[in-house]
Amino acid sequence: MKLSLKNNPFTPLTDIVAFCECAGGLRLRQYQRAVAQAVLDSVIHRRGLTLVVLFPRQSGKNELQAQVEAYLLVFFHRQPVEIVKISPTFKPQTLNAMRRLERVLDRNTVTRLVGWKKESGYMVRIGQARIIFLSGAPEANIVGATASTLLEVDEAQDVDPAKYDKDVAPMAASTNATRVFWGTAWTSNTLLARELRSSTEAQQRDGIRRVWKITADEVGAEVPAYAKFVSDQVTRLGRQHPLVKTQFYSEEIDSQGGMFPPARRALMLGSHLPALLPEPGKIYALLLDVAGGDEEVGASLALAPESSNTRRDATALTVVEVDLSTLADPLISAPRYLVVQRLLWVGIKQSALYASIRAQVEHWNPRHLVVDATGIGAGLASFLAAAFPGRVLPFIFTSSSKSQLGWDFLAVIESGRFKDHAGSVVDPRVSHSGGVLQAKFFSELEYIQLEAVPGPGRLIRWGAPNGLKVAGEYIHDDLVLSAALCAVLDGQEWAVTGPTLIVQTPDPLEELDHGY
Repeated sequence: MKLSLKNNPFTPLTDIVAFCECAGGLRLRQYQRAVAQAVLDSVIHRRGLTLVVLFPRQSGKNELQAQVEAYLLVFFHRQPVEIVKISPTFKPQTLNAMRRLERVLDRNTVTRLVGWKKESGYMVRIGQARIIFLSGAPEANIVGATASTLLEVDEAQDVDPAKYDKDVAPMAASTNATRVFWGTAWTSNTLLARELRSSTEAQQRDGIRRVWKITADEVGAEVPAYAKFVSDQVTRLGRQHPLVKTQFYSEEIDSQGGMFPPARRALMLGSHLPALLPEPGKIYALLLDVAGGDEEVGASLALAPESSNTRRDATALTVVEVDLSTLADPLISAPRYLVVQRLLWVGIKQSALYASIRAQVEHWNPRHLVVDATGIGAGLASFLAAAFPGRVLPFIFTSSSKSQLGWDFLAVIESGRFKDHAGSVVDPRVSHSGGVLQAKFFSELEYIQLEAVPGPGRLIRWGAPNGLKVAGEYIHDDLVLSAALCAVLDGQEWAVTGPTLIVQTPDPLEELDHGY
């Protein structure tokens, strides 16, 4: 095919398709072609548009960027033009973007013919045309670069809006260069979301398309393997899981809000009955969230509603039956967790708490005991591990591990694998147990807040707001944290049928490409 390397005439769609086919017959998909056409048209004809492009993960966003960049370098190779590309971090994102462009240049017969060079470790040049790769991290010193034709911001949802406004936006001001914000949906207060709203309003005013929100359905219509991959993720995580909504369906989530809305709480209700005794042939696990002890408060089981110190955190134990029937489903390959009992301790000495937990382990004979081993819990976890070798799974809460636990717990819930019991039972040994603690658990759920942490990593902060009081009592999250520890069990090996068939349960979130 004959390629046009002159300024006129220019037919961006035809030429970019032909250009890509020079790289081993690469064919752009329909949704990629429309974006490429708009970007090239605005750049070549100096329209100075601001375009916003949301692609789902693993749908070819970065490959399309590299193809468009390579084409523009060839097109402008006789002119001293500069393209600037911003990524949220230099390592690995900026380095990955450079390597991706270099691979495209190496395998395309046209760019090999024209020739290209790398300069200063962060620029690529063909003739007189250059592309400059820079980090948009808050600490990056990037003032002074000029985008004469195109300014790209990749993963714009992870770039600080203040950093963009102060250091990046001026790069295109003097030239009115085309601006393209690439990314994947996240929260409504990101740079990507802000530019999406602005471009949508401009699009509605003049009818010129500036926004592309591609979803997994559009990609799957052209790539059947992708459709199956996303279908598997929806089965594992649930369609309403925040990562599924943002990463695959280009739907924003609130940066702050309730983590367990009514629809999600409804998913957590099961039809099985609670239990005081383990049933023969069933598998159990204990989930323990540990609070600091208070030597001056007497040991007492359960939560006293009129306690003189209702602000103090409690130690919460959730007993779950591990139902292995869902292991046989290849799309799930993980157990269900059926809550059968709860216990709560307030202000109990560590020595007494250890004795009580040990008694529960001996009573239920669980396969695993997941223990909060953070801070004072480390000692308790150590004692329990010594008493019950091979059964204790310590969990240390950090900002990162708690974020991941939150994502994983939501995946368990949204895939229908966490079920609370129906009805109530009163344990004569424990006051305020059974239905009272279940009601408290669902009350805690109602007030748990989720906050998305800005920047790369998809970290979330979640829990009960500090100091929140309802009807004169402080709201806690001990029972919720205890229940969430069931997600740790997904990483264990579970037998499906018989002693020889073992399934290693995958982490569903590992298959999400965060693109960092």
